[in-house]
Amino acid sequence: MENLSHDPEQEYFVDGMTDELTTDLSKIGALRVISRTSAMHYKGTNKTLPEIARELKVDGVVEGSVMRSGNRVRITAQLIHADTDEHIWGETYERDMGDVLRLQAEVAQTIAQQVRVQLTPQQKARLNSAPSVDPAAYDAFLQGRSSFVWGSNSVEGFGAAQSFFRQAIQKDPNLALAYVGLADSYVYMVSQRWVAPQEAYAKAREAVQKALALDQTLGEAHSSLGWMSWRYDWNWPVAEKEFRLALELNPNYVAGQEQLAWFLAWSGRRDEALAELASMARLDFASSTRTAVESGVYYHQRDYKTLVEVSRKFITVNPDAWPGRYFLAVGYDGLGRGSDAVPEYQKAVELSHGDTDTVAGLAHGYISIGKRAEAEKILHNLLEQSQKSYVSPYMIATIYAGLGDKEKAFSFLEKAYQERSPDVPYFLKADLRLDPLRSDPRFQDLMHRVGLSN
Repeated sequence: MENLSHDPEQEYFVDGMTDELTTDLSKIGALRVISRTSAMHYKGTNKTLPEIARELKVDGVVEGSVMRSGNRVRITAQLIHADTDEHIWGETYERDMGDVLRLQAEVAQTIAQQVRVQLTPQQKARLNSAPSVDPAAYDAFLQGRSSFVWGSNSVEGFGAAQSFFRQAIQKDPNLALAYVGLADSYVYMVSQRWVAPQEAYAKAREAVQKALALDQTLGEAHSSLGWMSWRYDWNWPVAEKEFRLALELNPNYVAGQEQLAWFLAWSGRRDEALAELASMARLDFASSTRTAVESGVYYHQRDYKTLVEVSRKFITVNPDAWPGRYFLAVGYDGLGRGSDAVPEYQKAVELSHGDTDTVAGLAHGYISIGKRAEAEKILHNLLEQSQKSYVSPYMIATIYAGLGDKEKAFSFLEKAYQERSPDVPYFLKADLRLDPLRSDPRFQDLMHRVGLSN
């Protein structure tokens, strides 16, 4: 959608409206709705609609504009037949900001009618039940979403997103999506190892449960709950149930497909994970996360030869995305090519701004080529860092394991277990850095306590 206010500071609002309308359309299972990231790829492009449609492999394009003035918003939407560039339908809506959710649902229903899609009773009920919203709360929610999606990949950036989500909740305690945004921000910060898991996951759970109490049909909330069930509760059946429920409620939810694909890859279900990735590709060609998940499939299979191959492809398309460098390094490491692994680990550390997984990987790479002193220096730095800010004890354990200090390695693994670090269930089965520990009865005991078969 185009920003007709010509105010750059309102760009977050227009992008947010585009995102929310895409979300409403994506809940209609009979439609294949291209993801937000792929659609936004064409923002400001000079390509014609037929060209865009051919690249996206779609039959129709929804084009529109948004103009906001105070608490009034005007949306113009039109549906265009992609091949012929023929205008099929168009409408202009002007409403109070408090009715914006109902407006988005109305536009989605009208588009479905225009393309002759039959809505199920459940889909109609969901779209017709869109509540009113406090205008200031919705504005804060969109600013939080903008900070979450486009903000800097840092504690500060996500802290800003959390602040906006809290503002939204304070102004309108019934805005379910704001609770999902708040929950996801905590989950992401734990996944990035920026904060300790216990308190952050407790806050995330409280927020997502509030969202579901307000709206049980929110696929986004169920997907978030699935992630917490997997990475923190270590309850695999509930995790898969929630991931799949999220996609039943929103069949075009790309983030939900990504999370299910990661779970299937971790579960060792390669073919199912790859099938989910193929489904993602039909909705989201522009996302780098799909390629990251593909690398993750072979990481968890410990298929290092294929991991190198797919990670090289990943880097070709996304040279500045650190997971590609990290997975390539692990692939080389697993093949015994330490001299090739170290430069890739170094690049991953640089691009990730010191993510402790990449740092611990670099330490392992140094050990593999006989640079023990370099690994010990990394370990010393992480131990010092842990006195000032959170450092995952799991990552420290991997370095001790590589250095041959099993006692310290198991001590830090136990710390990770006690704090229910999401690193424990995710890495324990496949992590080559822990191979020196696998024959030890204490490792078998840890696997058993986590609920993983060896």
